[in-house]
Amino acid sequence: MTVGAASFSLQDADSLGGDESILMRQRRDHARLDAMISRCQSEDLPADELDALWLDIVQLVFSHAFAEETVLWPLLRRVAPDGEALTRQVEEEHQEINELIARIERSPDDPRRAEWLQQAFALVRQDIRDEEDELLPHLRVAFDDRKLRRIGAAWEAVRATAPTRPHPGVPRRPPGNALRGVPLSVFDRLRDLAPGSGPAARRASLVAAGAVAAAGGAVVLAVRFARRTRS
Repeated sequence: MTVGAASFSLQDADSLGGDESILMRQRRDHARLDAMISRCQSEDLPADELDALWLDIVQLVFSHAFAEETVLWPLLRRVAPDGEALTRQVEEEHQEINELIARIERSPDDPRRAEWLQQAFALVRQDIRDEEDELLPHLRVAFDDRKLRRIGAAWEAVRATAPTRPHPGVPRRPPGNALRGVPLSVFDRLRDLAPGSGPAARRASLVAAGAVAAAGGAVVLAVRFARRTRS
């Protein structure tokens, strides 16, 4: 069964392999990102709420992309005739998003920040369109519902413990992304849980250390899974 590019976002759960399939998991994340971006752009939010919303967007963008690069794109390069070209394009988009958001976070008082934010939102939405129109339909063609659910579980395990901040120097492909990215997850999640110092930060450090250990295991298992999975 082929998922048409224009109709991908309109397919029901059964057509996409069930609620726990990778296609449904991707679609839910994409819809959540789009809604958060729309809220960021359209509502006159207090500064603290806007900052919190921006952090939510950043965390989701980078954990989502890391899991794609670790689990999905290696599979797609094997099952799609043009998988190499397709994944190279989306990896370039991910790198551009990384660099732009890193610049935004380094320069909170730069007068160009609002312009950069709009550029980042446009890039994220373009990335979503490219994935839903060009990449993800290949997984529907290549794998049955059961395998789509297994891929979804592997992807979710990596996403749950992936880095949550921009790291432009981390490679876009395994094993380099895991070797460089997983150790950074502990620092990202420490910042997410309890910025600053004191008892709360120390507790967060312990939680984050556990998270990075889990991340290492999840990524190793996911990479092995991707290598074993066949259409």
